[in-house]
Amino acid sequence: MVTALITGATAGIGASYAKQLAASGSDLVLVARDLTRLENLASELKSTHGNKVEVLQADLSDRAQLDKVCARAAQSDIDLVVNNAGFGIKQPFVGGAIEAEQNLLDVLVIAVMRITHAAMPGMLERDRGGVINVSSVAGWMSSGTYSSAKAWVTSFSEALATLHKKSNVHVMAVCPGYTRTEFHSRAQMDTETIPNWMWLDVDAVVAKSLKDFKNGKVISVPGLQYKLLSLIAQYLPRPIVRKLSVASRG
Repeated sequence: MVTALITGATAGIGASYAKQLAASGSDLVLVARDLTRLENLASELKSTHGNKVEVLQADLSDRAQLDKVCARAAQSDIDLVVNNAGFGIKQPFVGGAIEAEQNLLDVLVIAVMRITHAAMPGMLERDRGGVINVSSVAGWMSSGTYSSAKAWVTSFSEALATLHKKSNVHVMAVCPGYTRTEFHSRAQMDTETIPNWMWLDVDAVVAKSLKDFKNGKVISVPGLQYKLLSLIAQYLPRPIVRKLSVASRG
């Protein structure tokens, strides 16, 4: 029986991971800030699938609460970590609140690093397990702190996957594009100009990533349109990528 710890588990991609992993027979440790939503999801999953589901309320931008999650991730029953928690901010870097930028990095970078650092030693000792880090195709672009953080997540995941490729512990980055979740409304982003063909279904994103993880891929890019975009972004000259990044922000 696999036990998976999922951050940002109450909505969007995180909730889909919880539901799909529960359906496959995994026990779960669900991490998020909203205790009511955590408990509601846990109750739903237990009644539907009969899994063991533990809830852990934590704000990952708070170091003391992050320590609590790291301690749980380090325990011997954790076979899979899904670092999914994240958010976006709508403000210019210059003139914007530096606290918002710091909170973004605390959740998107520091929490990912520390939870992975806590979980992997035990996994390597047992020679089984894995980490799925939810990144973004935004990491290929140049678009402020968010895209910079996601670039780090992808590179970090690649580095760990390479360093430990001879073990049975696998690390993978998932790089979705626009996905229909509450992420964009929470970040107060205008999505009306985004064409329908660019949107991904959240359950399809998670299903593809789990399949890719099982197959040993290091980077999972769901959606043919985003595979093409990622390929273009990686091989175009950087000045062109920068121009495209500016154009995409309007």
